[in-house]
Parts: sequence; structure tokens; C-alpha cells
Amino acid sequence: MTTSLELLAPFSGPAIALDRVPDPVFAGLMMGDGLAVEPLSSTLLAPCGGTVAQLARTGHALTLLADNGAEVLIHIGIDTVKLDGRGFLPLVGVGERVSAGQPLIEVDLDAVARGALSLQTMVVIANSEQFDFPLRAEGLLEAGRTRFLTVAARGAVSPRESAGGPECRGESTVLHEGGLHARPSALVQQAAKAFAAETFIEFNGKQANARSVVAMLGLGVAENDAVAVIARGADAAAALAAVQAALSTRSAAGHAPAAAAVAKVAGRIAGVAAAPGITVGQAVRLDAFDMPLPERGDGEEAERAKLGEALQSARRQIQQGIDAALRRGATAESDIFAAHLSLLDDPELLAAAALDIAGGASAGLAFRRAVRAQCEVLAGLGNAILAERVADLKDIERQLLAALYGEPEEGPELFEASILVAEDLAPSALTRLPRAKIAGIVTAAGGASGHVAILARALGIPALVACGADALTLAHGQTLVLDAGAGLANPQPNAAELAAARAEIERLAARLRAMQASANAPAITLDGAAIEVAVNVANADDAREGVAHGADAVGLLRTEFLFIDRREAPTEAEQTEAYQSVLDALDGRHAIIRTLDVGGDKDVPYLQLPPEPNPALGLRGIRTGFAYPDMLDAQLRALLMVKPLSRLRILVPMIADAGELIRLRGRIDELAAEMGVSERPQLGVMVEVPSAALLADQLARHADFLSVGSNDLTQYTLAMDRCNATLAARIDSLHPGLLRLIAIAADGAAKHGKWLGVCGAMASDPLAVPVLLGLGVTELSVSPRLVPEVKSLVRSLSLRQCREEAARLLALDSAQAVRGRVKELWPFV
Repeated sequence: MTTSLELLAPFSGPAIALDRVPDPVFAGLMMGDGLAVEPLSSTLLAPCGGTVAQLARTGHALTLLADNGAEVLIHIGIDTVKLDGRGFLPLVGVGERVSAGQPLIEVDLDAVARGALSLQTMVVIANSEQFDFPLRAEGLLEAGRTRFLTVAARGAVSPRESAGGPECRGESTVLHEGGLHARPSALVQQAAKAFAAETFIEFNGKQANARSVVAMLGLGVAENDAVAVIARGADAAAALAAVQAALSTRSAAGHAPAAAAVAKVAGRIAGVAAAPGITVGQAVRLDAFDMPLPERGDGEEAERAKLGEALQSARRQIQQGIDAALRRGATAESDIFAAHLSLLDDPELLAAAALDIAGGASAGLAFRRAVRAQCEVLAGLGNAILAERVADLKDIERQLLAALYGEPEEGPELFEASILVAEDLAPSALTRLPRAKIAGIVTAAGGASGHVAILARALGIPALVACGADALTLAHGQTLVLDAGAGLANPQPNAAELAAARAEIERLAARLRAMQASANAPAITLDGAAIEVAVNVANADDAREGVAHGADAVGLLRTEFLFIDRREAPTEAEQTEAYQSVLDALDGRHAIIRTLDVGGDKDVPYLQLPPEPNPALGLRGIRTGFAYPDMLDAQLRALLMVKPLSRLRILVPMIADAGELIRLRGRIDELAAEMGVSERPQLGVMVEVPSAALLADQLARHADFLSVGSNDLTQYTLAMDRCNATLAARIDSLHPGLLRLIAIAADGAAKHGKWLGVCGAMASDPLAVPVLLGLGVTELSVSPRLVPEVKSLVRSLSLRQCREEAARLLALDSAQAVRGRVKELWPFV
């Protein structure tokens, strides 16, 4: 793969250093490093060959993905987004391949100059942390001819030659459960990439680039192993400290406790219980299939271009998987796909593939060879957890080859109750199959710490892994009984065994049905207190499912689903239709609809939010709405069009004080007056910032209700990023500090006769329910399938006891102590 890239001048005119442009975002390099130019010509030319990865709706900016992986962002003028496209005529579209010097956008310089602060055009490398800039042009430039900027991939020469700075050394003990497997390695990679210094990890005489997940996996580092860390470069000390911290942060692997395969039983297939449960179904063979690949390519340049485009396509597909998982709250799935994204961009894999392509191999064959070579290394390390990462690497291979050549075959034939059988199973193979038809999983390889095992537990699919060759004796369509909890599968059940298995399945289902039968009745405690059990939804289908499960209302409609995975914002009409469809699905129940909550870990590409060192503490929630007032106004107008407004409640995220709420209520009143709307929906505050909990009494003067967003309130209270997998085991919503904040919020709301609900994941934790009720919470909003269970639990509790015990729980010193005491008090939970 090309490591150095020469950019040509996109316009004629004088070159300008970025720190001199009148825009603090670009001048501060928040968007990336690069160079600017004052345009004297009217046609923007492509500074290099590449693919158009992004084109602003207003035509004032675009991003090219160059063949060396550089993301070249070109932004014409300062504050030109406000022109709404006036003066810009795009000549290309997203996904188009362009060549250096090709016209991209026609610009009416006079019209733009009259309406914008400046015509100065910024050319920045959005992923500039991966590149150096040996040359920056000076003086007068000629469009399409003058060398403008040289972009050189870091590590193009030996790190010992390129570091050019002090060397720092240290040691770390790896505390990640299972050692340096994929996700911890991805976290170390992120830490290393934040610095210019080259950082390496040494173990047992081998050295790995800390920017390479694959190289780190190949070290075979286990939990509690001591490793050496070396950093070279101007910021070596800071890089060393960051990588050491990433290595020595304790994290859970997300797998079940190590379990040995059950001893062989005559007539049974024995394995490791990766996800518990019992089921009866028909085997569906998912045998590995190696797509035939061309051996020779069409030349080095053509094959490099093919690989670059396929990598970009695969990145988009994986990112879509991450976004979709986050929308569903499937954090285990999103974490796994994030690790895959790191593997796809791994410099060691890409360098090996590039070397093979230079030798004449096709892009697909080169990438397969690079992956398979690393698979052999991992399989031979003698570490079961690292050997399980082979499935992840092969999954990356499959996705890349599918992007290059298309899917090799149609999906498997599924039965109504399918038990997937394979040598091993890739995470993407599981997530792209319809959940309703997947009854279980049986694999010859794998383990309880494999990513498929994690997904199976998250999805509630019984899974038996590490069964050896016996698993592959199952024929397609064969009926079997899978008792994953017992570690056994019965491949030839007789009538009595089938009947016994189905009786047990029915017993468990009967318990669920009993709760479902009374789900439509109100949730009233033993001493007569009514608790509303609502449902968290993303669309009208979710709302209907909630009603079917007995939900009293919609406690949270996340509106982000309307805004993400698209190139431009939804229209007011689109939004109104979506919101109205949710209300119409509720049979007279009310719905709480949250205004757009983007920023932080939720990205909306067309907003072009600036990169931030601490996104969770930056522009997100209502702050983003205030920063983009036109978008906020459009959403508020769409909400005010919903009928009847008496059943609508608007919830505002990330409110930090009463001033923000007063500002928003005033804007709602102004828009309603303009629209001739006399009625006002209720307006609530999402308590997810500690200041909102502490000032709840002030907020309750101006709000109609308060709702705790426990996911964010937990991360801000504990100062632990909820998207950081290394901290996942320590982020516990039953921490006494968080419970005290909720108690303060409940008291503040009660002072003004307002109610407090909880719409975060805490409401779905059975151990948290009696605690929340005791603290003064009167509404719980959960996922649709949990409504019957939560209602049943509420009916078994005494509110008086909950209140008495909650006051005592606040005096405990840890989340573990709280959980232990709750189990003692309410053993049936």
C-alpha cells in the first residue's frame, strides 16, 4: 500500500498556514492537520486520486479517501454552511472514484464572498494522527499543478530511524482478563495512536507495534504477564504512560467463568457451556467455505486501489453494525464489532498484504494470506483465548473478500427452530441471521470467551462450544436436544427424551406466560402504591411490542434513529409522521419523546461535529441542539404537530441547570405561537448530569417531570466512560454515590409535586427495582420483553420496606455491598 501521498493545489492562490485561518476549529487542528489556500480560481480540483467518501448537502465541503488511507477533508470558506448551497455546484457524488486534478465543485466566488466570513479553503487530513507532513507549500499556487502538501504514513521507515526523539522504557503487568486478546489490544492501540511517538511492547523476546492489534495478539500475552514498553519520539514519556495505563487497567473479558468440557457420555455430544438454556431444534450446517480467488492481480496500482475500496466498504459495513447495535443497546455486540474495526485497519496485516500485492498477487489472495499467516501464529501459541481470536480474523477476511468480490453464496436454509452447527462461527454470521429462527448453537471449536459466546449470552441463545469433531457428525436437518447448561447435546433423542426436554422448555415458558397474563394489569405494590412500568422504544413497531407486553406507556422514544445512517437530516414531515405513528400505536397511552441526543458516542456525519478530546463531556444532547438551532427548531415544530398533544411529553437530554430548561421552554412557546398551537405538551428533564440531580428542586419548578438517564448519570458520577470496555466491570449503577444523587433528585421533584422516573438500563436490573422504589422513583421504563417481569416484581414488594431499607443502603460503601444486601433482603429477586 502506498505510504506517501503528494497533494496538488486544489485552487490557484496563495498558501496559508492553518493557524492563520479565522476559524478556531481549523486553526486549532481540531479537524486535523493540513494547509489552507485563498482561492483565486473558481473550480475546486481533486488534490489526489481517491474515492468521494462524503459530500456536504450544501456542497461546501467533501472528503476524499486516498489510496494510502488518508481522509482528505476539503472545506471551502469559513461559515459557508450558512449559505445553504448558494454558490456551490458539486460535480461528483459520494462513492465516485476521482483522479488528481479532476473538477469536483464549481464555486461562484463573488456570491460566496458576499455571504461568508472568508473564502479561505482548508485541506486537512482528518486522520492526521497516522501521518507526517514533510512538505507544505508556500507562496502562490497553481491549481492542479503545484505540489501542495506531502502526506507520509508514519512507520513507512524503520521506527528506529523515524522516531527522532528521546526513548523511554517501562514495564506493565497486563491485568485484562484473558490477557491481550482482541478488545484489550484495541484499547492499547487507541492509546498508542493518540501520540506521535512510536510505541512497542516486548514479551518473551518478541516485539510488537502498539498500533497493531494483530502484532500484539501474536505476542501471546496472558493475564498477569509482565511486559516491557518502549516509546520513541518527542512525546515518548506521555505515550509510554498512556500505553502502560491501557495495559494495566483491569477489565473483564466478557466471558463466562472458565468451564471444562463435560466428560463424554455415551450417545451425547459434550462441550463447554458458552450460553445456558435448553432447546429442541434441527441442525443447520454452516460449514466453512473458502471462496476461490484469482491468484494474479491486474497490476500493483489496480490491486492497491481495489483493496483500498474494499477496506472502505468493509469499514462502513462494520460501522453500521456498531451503530445498529448501539441503537438497540447491544453493547456486547458493538464492542465486538469495534474490535473488528481495529483488526481491519491493522498496519501489520495491511503491510503484509501490500508486500504480496507488490509481488503480483491479487488483492483478495494477498489479504487472505496475511490473515491466514496470523491465524497460524495465534493457533500455535498454546493460549485458548488467543486461539479463539482466529474466528475473528477469519470473519474480517470474509467481510473484506465479500466487499471485493461479492458474497460467495446465499444464506443457509433455516428451519423454524434452527441449531447452528459449524467448526466455528463468526460473529457477523450470527448477527445477520434472523433471531426468531435461531434456537441454539453447537460448534466444534471456540470457547466460553469467544465473541460468538458473548453474543449468544446477550441474545439468550443456548450455545455449546468446543465439542470437537463430534459436532461435525450432525447432519443438516437432524433433530437434536441441546441442553447447553449441562454441556451436552443429544443427537438422537427418543420419544421420551424429546418429551422430557419439551416439558422443561414448557415449564420455563409457563412462568413467562404467567407473568405475561397479568402484564396488562397495573403494577401495584403489596401496600397499594402504583408504579408505572413503561417501555423504551425506537419506533412504532417497538411501541406495539411494548403494548403487547403490557406497557403502561412509552417512557422513552429515542429519536436518534431518524437522524443517523443517512446523508441529510429528516424533514419536519418525516419526523412528525414517525412521532405520530408511535402515539397511534399506543391505544391511548402517552409517550415521552426525547429530543435529539447526538454527539459523544452517537455520530451524525452530516452535522460535521468537530472532533473532541473528551466527546462525552463536549457537544452532545441539548448542547448540540443549541449549537444547531435550525435542526432543533425543526424537531420541536415536528413534535408540536403531533395529535393529541395531551398524550405527548417532551424529554430534554443533558440539561445541566434551570437556565437551559427555561431557554428551551421559551423557544417551544415562541414556535407554538408562530404555528398557532395553543396547547403545550408536558416538558421533562433527563437527569443524567450530576448537577441536574443536585439542582432537581430548581429544575422541578420549571419542568413537568424528571427522568433519570442512569447510563450517563452513572458514567458522569463515577468519571468512567461507559464506552470504555476496560471499565465495564466497574461501572455499576448501584454505587452508593449514584443512589444518593437519585435520592436527592427524588426529593427535589417531590418538593414541587413532580414525579421522577428512570429510563436507563438501571430500571431493567431486578436488584435495582426495590432500591429505586425506596428512593422515591414512581416510573420505570424498560425494554418491551421485560415489562411483564418488572411488573410481577413490583407486585411482590412492600413500598414501606423498600423505603426503610433504601435509607440504610445509602450508608454502604460500595456497589458490591449494596448488591449483597439487596439479595439478602429480597432473595426472590
